[in-house]
Amino acid sequence: MMFAALNLRQQLIILLKNMAENQNTSVPEKSKRELFGERLKTKYPDREFADDEELFGQIDEDYNDYDNQIGEYKDRESKLVDLFSKDPRSAQFLTDMAKGNDPWISVIERLGIDGVTDLLNDPDKQEEYAEANKKWAERLAKEKELEELAQQNFAESMERLSQRNLDDETIDAAMNLIRDIVDDAVVGKYSDETIDMALKALNHDSDVQNARTEGQVAGRNQKIEEQLRKPKSGDGQPNLAGSNNAPTRKPSQQSMFALADEAR
Repeated sequence: MMFAALNLRQQLIILLKNMAENQNTSVPEKSKRELFGERLKTKYPDREFADDEELFGQIDEDYNDYDNQIGEYKDRESKLVDLFSKDPRSAQFLTDMAKGNDPWISVIERLGIDGVTDLLNDPDKQEEYAEANKKWAERLAKEKELEELAQQNFAESMERLSQRNLDDETIDAAMNLIRDIVDDAVVGKYSDETIDMALKALNHDSDVQNARTEGQVAGRNQKIEEQLRKPKSGDGQPNLAGSNNAPTRKPSQQSMFALADEAR
């Protein structure tokens, strides 16, 4: 009743005052740096961006990537514009494809069967048509040859794998890994795991040889230490010479090989 009794101006002042108080108690707005940091964190969840060097470094990488993408887009756009300028029919053909329409039906709708026939029978185009058909036949034959070769090689590869006595799950995992590596290589992508795998494969023989050499050296050293710790033969009592105990005479001159044998 009291609020209703106030005039419109007083009511408006009270409302504005309440709104200002509510704004003062609201959560403070985040800074632009915090908002951008959250955006990068969403895009790169494994990165922390703890300092400006790391933050601006990532921004620079993103800008370079964006510039490259924009350059590629502009290049493709320029080629399409040139194509459409030379032959406007190309634009209609691509537009039909983009809409999901059969472009060849659209060609017939615009030219008619007779127009398409006349286009194919154009004497000025016969040489070009023959060359294009030749390339198509060669490409088809090459694709067939590659497909047959791939099937043959795959069968041989699976035969070699079967000789390893591996279970199906292990074979499938190995083949999937190889396919992933090949697919990445086709698009020029080489992960750290793939590079590490290649380096380990290249260094495998030398690593095995080094480990074998180190093991042999360690074994010889251990044998020498055991020989040095081994007590000399005898019971510890002095050897008394007697009539029945003639001392054993050692040759006054021993070869270095004999001395080496005694040291063992």
